[in-house]
Amino acid sequence: MLNFSRTRTQPRSTRSMSLGGIDYVDPKKKSNVVGKILLAAAFTALCILMLKQSPSFNSPSLFSRREPGVTHVLVTGGAGYIGSHAALRLLKDSHRVTIVDNLSRGNIGAVKVLQELFPEPGRLQFIYADLGDPEAVKKIFSENAFDAVMHFAAVAYVGESTLDPLKYYHNITSNTLVVLEAMAAHGVSILIYSSTCATYGEPEQMPITEETPQLPINPYGKAKKMAEDIILDFHKNSDMAVMILRYFNVIGSDPEGRLGEAPRPELREHGRISGACFDAAREIIPGLKVTGTDYKTTDGTCIRDYIDVTDLVDAHVKALEKAKPGKVGIYNVGTGRGRSVNEFVEACKKATGVNIKVDFLPRRPGDYAEVFSDPTKILRELNWTAQHTDLQKSLQVAWRWQKLHRNGY
Repeated sequence: MLNFSRTRTQPRSTRSMSLGGIDYVDPKKKSNVVGKILLAAAFTALCILMLKQSPSFNSPSLFSRREPGVTHVLVTGGAGYIGSHAALRLLKDSHRVTIVDNLSRGNIGAVKVLQELFPEPGRLQFIYADLGDPEAVKKIFSENAFDAVMHFAAVAYVGESTLDPLKYYHNITSNTLVVLEAMAAHGVSILIYSSTCATYGEPEQMPITEETPQLPINPYGKAKKMAEDIILDFHKNSDMAVMILRYFNVIGSDPEGRLGEAPRPELREHGRISGACFDAAREIIPGLKVTGTDYKTTDGTCIRDYIDVTDLVDAHVKALEKAKPGKVGIYNVGTGRGRSVNEFVEACKKATGVNIKVDFLPRRPGDYAEVFSDPTKILRELNWTAQHTDLQKSLQVAWRWQKLHRNGY
C-alpha cells in the first residue's frame, strides 16, 4: 500500500502555503496586511470627503444639461473634412458642440485646432467612439443633453464602395440606425442628415431636382438611400425635425486657413479629385489619373457640380435654423452648374501654378457621366444659395492650406 505521509526534517517556516489556490499567511504578516488595508481605506475616505466638499464635485458637466439660449449640437464625424468645418461654423455661431469620431477617416489635428480656437468651458468636447458600437452610443446620449444632431460620420468614396460594399452598408446604413434609435430614446428632436447626390444614380434629365427618382448605381449611393429611407419611415410616427441635405462634389477649405482636407495616404486613390490634383502638384504622386474619357459629354470626361465647403456648411446652419418639429426637408446642395473633369484639372493647374501631368485611364466602376443640381428649392425654402462659385478661387484657398500642411495636421 502506498504511504502518503512523510516525516518533517525542517522546523515549520513562516512562509505562506498554497492550498487549492488559497494562500494561508502567517498571523503576524496577516495583521500587517490588515493594518495597511485599513490605513488605505481611511485615506480613501478622507479624499472622498474632501472631494465632496469641493463645489465642483456635484456639479454636472456643462454638456450634460440644457441651458436656455444654448443649442448643443452633436457633430458625428466632426474630425473629418466636412464635419470639422461644420463644427467650426457652429462654434463661431456660439453653439455648444460635441464631436464624436472614431478617427478612421478624421484627423485629431482638426479637433486640436478647434479646441485651441474655443478653449472656454462648455464650448467643445471630443469623444472618441465608434457609432457601430450601440452601447457606446447609448452612453454618449445618456451622459449629454443634445438639442440636435448633424450626422456626417460615413465612409464616402464611390470607388472604395464598389470594392468593399459591406463596409459601406455597415458604416452608413447600420450606424445611422444606431444614431436614430439613440435620438428617439433620449428625446433629441432635430436631425440634419448628410446625404449625397449619389442617391440619384445617373438620371435621364439634368439638372437634378429633389423630385428626381433615386436610382443609385453604386454601394455608396445605395447605402445612403437606405439610410434616408430608414429616417423617413421612422419620421412617419415621430415629431422629430428632419433635414436631409444631398451634397454634390465638395471642394475648398476654411478661407482663414485653419482647417483643410487631409485624407489618409492609403485612401488617396479613392479620394476627391481636388486632393488628387494637389498631391500631383506637390509631386506626392507622379501625376493625376483621370478615369473615363469616353462619356457622352462635351469633352468626354465626367461632369460634376462642385460646391465649396464653406457654402455647404452654411446650408447646414440654415437647415438647423429652419428645422420644424414633425417636418421633413430634403434639399440638393449644389451650385446648379456642371463642370467637366477637364475643366476642373485646368482650374487646378492655374490655382497651384503647376503644370500637372495627367494620365487618362478607362472608366471607374460605379461612376456616372453627368450630375449637377437644381438648387431652386433650397433657395426658396432656406434662403440659401452658393456664394463661392469661382472654381479656381476655391481651389486656391484649399491649395494655400495644403502648402502650409504638407504632412496634414
